[in-house]
Amino acid sequence: MVDENLIHRALANPFRREILMWLKTPDKYFVRGYVDLGCGVPSNAIHSRSGLSQSTVSAHVAALVEARLLVSTRVSQWMFLARNEDVIRAFAEQITLHL
Repeated sequence: MVDENLIHRALANPFRREILMWLKTPDKYFVRGYVDLGCGVPSNAIHSRSGLSQSTVSAHVAALVEARLLVSTRVSQWMFLARNEDVIRAFAEQITLHL
């Protein structure tokens, strides 16, 4: 189930939309030097690219995860982030149907 209100709140912030854009085509926005285990992009790569404090980035990522727009996967000491394409697609379909 898609919580439209959580998604709208998450998307209201431009930086959160930017994170989703970066993760849509990560090879375009992140150097290939990061550890790639097929789980997405390491959270520290997002932090490095943003230029914001770690706590600020974590708060934005948490809002995207809560809205289910991002999936986080822990591998050892690393946290990887990837877009949840199923939720994004379902939300886009709901918008198309209802607006």
